Amino acid sequence: MEMPTPDPAILAKKEIIVARLREVLPHDAVIDAPEETRAYECDALTAYKCPPLCVVLPASTEEVSAVLKVCQAEGVPVVPRGSGTSLAGGALPTADCVILGVARLNEVLDTDYENRTIRVQSGRTNLSVSGAVEEEGFFYAPDPSSQLACAIAGNIAMNSGGAHCLKYGVTTNNLLGVTLVLMDGTVVEIGGAHLDAGGLDLLGLICGSEGQLGVVTEATLRILRKPEGARPVLMGFDSNEVAGACVSDIIKAGVLPVAIEFMDRPCIRACEAFAGAGYPDVEALLIVEVEGSGAEIEHQLGLIMEIARRHNPVELRESKSAEESAKIWLGRKSAFGAMGQINDYMCLDGTIPVTSLPFVLRRIGELSKEYGLDVANVFHAGDGNMHPLILFDANKPGDLELCEEFGADILRLCVEAGGCLTGEHGVGVEKRDLMYDQFTAEDIEVQLRVKDVFDPEWLLNPAKVFPLKSTASRRAA
Repeated sequence: MEMPTPDPAILAKKEIIVARLREVLPHDAVIDAPEETRAYECDALTAYKCPPLCVVLPASTEEVSAVLKVCQAEGVPVVPRGSGTSLAGGALPTADCVILGVARLNEVLDTDYENRTIRVQSGRTNLSVSGAVEEEGFFYAPDPSSQLACAIAGNIAMNSGGAHCLKYGVTTNNLLGVTLVLMDGTVVEIGGAHLDAGGLDLLGLICGSEGQLGVVTEATLRILRKPEGARPVLMGFDSNEVAGACVSDIIKAGVLPVAIEFMDRPCIRACEAFAGAGYPDVEALLIVEVEGSGAEIEHQLGLIMEIARRHNPVELRESKSAEESAKIWLGRKSAFGAMGQINDYMCLDGTIPVTSLPFVLRRIGELSKEYGLDVANVFHAGDGNMHPLILFDANKPGDLELCEEFGADILRLCVEAGGCLTGEHGVGVEKRDLMYDQFTAEDIEVQLRVKDVFDPEWLLNPAKVFPLKSTASRRAA
């Protein structure tokens, strides 16, 4: 993975930069010892690593502003970092950058149950937002698999989703406002605790911008009443294509489950060995969950199971208790950890039209044989957000490169099928050089001009999102 050559002028004045940062932050909020900065050398895309120049951990919007003013004055690149769970290298440092971590920005600032909003600092973890309101019967809907650890800042940067985004939408559908600090230290408020802000939709621009436009320090989020109840049904099929066709038919029927999750045989077996969830040994597994009143649940599950029977399922298991529901979900929630115990893998994030699922799954299987690398599929099938896991041996020379070539072909396949390169992981460095497979040169140029407006010196999150050949002239300028 090509990265920009570090600026020797910045490396040469490291001591000056660190000293200036210590003038505006508490002493323990600036980390520059090599053995300590190593903890920040990568995010969850661990194939690429580079220790940063130093790390800062501000605890307020004012401290973030002060840090950015220093970095702007010194011409130092800044890489914003949430919890470091990005699977696309979204927080990968360069040797001449300052990592700006938001972990200390973790407070709940305001909760308004009447208007169903909560305002939090952006370093607060996803799951702890629901934890802050659950006693009052509320929850925060987006639920990435990493929700125990991932930060709201990263969720906003990548427009994260999760298993329940089919019904409730992804982060952008649940984000009402942000406090954003620009690269020159200017603090701006975008949106707020209301349904829709006047003027241009700048909030829609910020959500999913991958730290390219500013640093989010606070966020106003929509919270929802917990449903009366929820219940999943587990379906086993003898082929991936049949399971994909079943998903498509459920969506076409106008039924809106809260989640439709897909797992294939390699993933099923790994999850079963890891979590003992009682999954059948089938080629493909669907977990379909509905929620509402008891009558609503029975009605929806009846329609879904009727559709499933048309596809001759090997197993059709409806949960009858909270314990059974928890067990059905146990394996799915454990999937990425389970796969990590048996193999190195690269997790992709292409999105396709639901009707294309059978074709894309079949083609992935064909590509797997061509490349000689196994693939495990586990993903949010209801909205076509695929997460193929390509298995490889990190210790075998050439295997990583082969895996990346395979992954690029899968992502191109998603675009060709009418989808896009990413659903919730972002572009980062992983998909950066595939952007021209989805966008024209004119499309890319418009996006670059937006970046020019917010960050004219191109100091925020360098080498991410845009192909390096598109940004070289702007960095030079």
